[in-house]
Amino acid sequence: METDEVEQGLPFQLQFDKPVPSQIKIAEWNPEKDLLAMVTEDSKILLHRFNWQRLWTISPGRCITSLCWRPDGKAIAVGLEDGTVSLHDVENGKLLRSMKSHTVAVVCLNWEEDGQLIGDSGNILTYEDRTSRFFPPAPRVPRMPGLVSGDTGFMDDSEDSFGELSNSSHQRFNILCSGDKDGSICFSIFGIFPIGKINIHKFSVSTLLMDNQVTYRLLNASICKVALSKDLCHLIVTCSGELVEESIESRDRHIFGHGLLGLHSLVLDTSIFWKRKNELHQVAQQASNIEDLTEVIRASLSVMCKQWSDAMHMFHEKFDSLSSLIIDHGLDSSPQEEFLSLLCGARTSPPLHQFLVSSLGEVGLKRVSKAVSNAGKELQLIVLDHLQPAAEIIGFRMGELRGLSRWRTRYKVIGLDERLVDNATEKAGMLLVQVERFMMILSSAVQQFSNFFSWLLKCIKLLMSETSDQLLPFNSELVIIFLRFLYDQDPVRQLLELSEVDHNIEIELETMQKIKELVQLGGFSDSEYLRRTMAKEFQQMESSFKEAFAMPFTTVSEKILCEDLLPMFPCPSSPFNVPMSISYYKDISQDVSTYQTCQHRFIDYIAFKVPDESFSDVANCIGIARGFMHDSSSVKKGYTSLEAVLLSVPDGYHCVDLSLYKESQMVLLLNETTSTSESSGSAHMLVVQVTDLPFVSVPRSTNLNYWKLHELKDSITYLQMENEKARSIPHSAIAPLAVSASRGVACVFAARKRALVYILEEDEDEATDAE
Repeated sequence: METDEVEQGLPFQLQFDKPVPSQIKIAEWNPEKDLLAMVTEDSKILLHRFNWQRLWTISPGRCITSLCWRPDGKAIAVGLEDGTVSLHDVENGKLLRSMKSHTVAVVCLNWEEDGQLIGDSGNILTYEDRTSRFFPPAPRVPRMPGLVSGDTGFMDDSEDSFGELSNSSHQRFNILCSGDKDGSICFSIFGIFPIGKINIHKFSVSTLLMDNQVTYRLLNASICKVALSKDLCHLIVTCSGELVEESIESRDRHIFGHGLLGLHSLVLDTSIFWKRKNELHQVAQQASNIEDLTEVIRASLSVMCKQWSDAMHMFHEKFDSLSSLIIDHGLDSSPQEEFLSLLCGARTSPPLHQFLVSSLGEVGLKRVSKAVSNAGKELQLIVLDHLQPAAEIIGFRMGELRGLSRWRTRYKVIGLDERLVDNATEKAGMLLVQVERFMMILSSAVQQFSNFFSWLLKCIKLLMSETSDQLLPFNSELVIIFLRFLYDQDPVRQLLELSEVDHNIEIELETMQKIKELVQLGGFSDSEYLRRTMAKEFQQMESSFKEAFAMPFTTVSEKILCEDLLPMFPCPSSPFNVPMSISYYKDISQDVSTYQTCQHRFIDYIAFKVPDESFSDVANCIGIARGFMHDSSSVKKGYTSLEAVLLSVPDGYHCVDLSLYKESQMVLLLNETTSTSESSGSAHMLVVQVTDLPFVSVPRSTNLNYWKLHELKDSITYLQMENEKARSIPHSAIAPLAVSASRGVACVFAARKRALVYILEEDEDEATDAE
């Protein structure tokens, strides 16, 4: 273990002082394990153990703009500059899922879980995913032939992370929130099922001012940070933008002059997640698994089409030369006519003789026969091992959703539409019928190809005057059928390939009449499904799924509302580099039972550095606001719950970064302001007990056109280094400050590409455990 000189009375123990390969711009501790994820300036993700052993390094190939851990620490979410949110396995960094939720850079991520496990005893609705009772484990995506593990994005059979990502039966209900530079916030259950999207530009706060209704709205807003409360009932959003005042009179809207340009906080009502977490859990579990299985079917169709096309390409490459030979000999017959003439016992024509003996030959025929036979076997294996099991499980899961959709009082409120789910369930059943038909057509085609090749092999043997007694027998009628329907046609590929021009399969009128009669007996309402190809049926099924799952997305999005808005401080420049932290602590003053409503169980804390240019008479200060989450409801009851305090940083220092830590504590990282360069000088890290600070009540009024925190300029609290738990750092520090609340450790990054890990706990036992 590397340490500095022993300093007496230091509250924090230095564990490591290690070099880093590149400057770090994002760092987050795993919430459950001693793992630190870091993002370098060149957008590589490094995962280190507490002892600084590196486990893996990955590079997404795009600029990384945000990062956060899944609450159980088994996956990590990464926000990218192009609007993509990707999930990676903690074990090896492998990409598990990628979603293009945004159109611009994802600047912040927050992943929060419900405090109670689904299925706990009490008033919580228990739910079991019954699929495993009736089906084996879900099939995986088939691998393209000729590729080895790691060549593509497909998962190995031994890799269980992807399945675990979708298996949410034993997960606590959790929500991944992502915010972007254009003011949009996306919500996804378990990080994989999109359940809502809002844009803060659409929100407004209306008040009654001088008998006129005044509406305040944000313009050109960009999300800075989002934090979902631990009970999932509220989302606090900090954003930069211009707060403008609108007056609505006689349906005319007027914007009064310039608004307040700076940082603002909003409280969004997300109680739909808490109130309907059981229903959302079930829908998300079924829907996310259905989407995974849909990808299995898509990949299966692609691989099958590729394999069969390769075999048919070899067949036509060999047999198309017969047409050229016929033309060269001045004949006007077709290859089929030449083969039929040979089958009927007529004299072999010169072009056919040359083709069979010289161009094709016994070796060439066996090669083509093997290619077609192997392709047929591979297609059958893919259907049996991947496509058909996936389609069957999809049908079962859609049946489960269909049953839930009929419980209207519980599931209509989250947008599970019975009509759309019924249609999607029917489409899943139609695909199963298509799979059965495909297997019959494939089996018939492979059999007829084999019969045709057996006959040709015997013909070649006879033409070469070789014995043919040991050859397999053939059926002349099947040869004729092959020449009429398969020689220059491909019904197998027609079923697999999705073309721009729809191919309608001819069905006998008697069969169609029987299908229509079955509708009266509970059959499929769409009686035209047999005229469609399997690829077209899959396309329609996928479209019906998207339509059915879009309804919960839209419904939940509409139920997320803005409760309150608070101007924080003016900031003409971009506030993205302003140190900021949001956390929720239990309200120990409230005696709340386990199953009481989600209201007032937690207190929100918002800590931030106030930029020096914000206020002329407030310099080098840190602001902390608490109680904002429930202040709008408190005001209606005649009092305010919003409190705040301004902390003056000790002279000679400025705040580099900060982090709310554990229960009502805050870790500050301060640099000396007297250093001549960024890399010289020293820094200090100190822990402040937030609950001991003299918070001042912030009165709220209907007028939002001024900065509330400026009212605290006369009640600033001055921090004294000697009065706080502080530790001197022999380097000039830079952001980010990574603090682990679960392990009581902090990682400080120095300007000289070094990482210093400190144990924050004074208790020796805790320090030993962390080590």
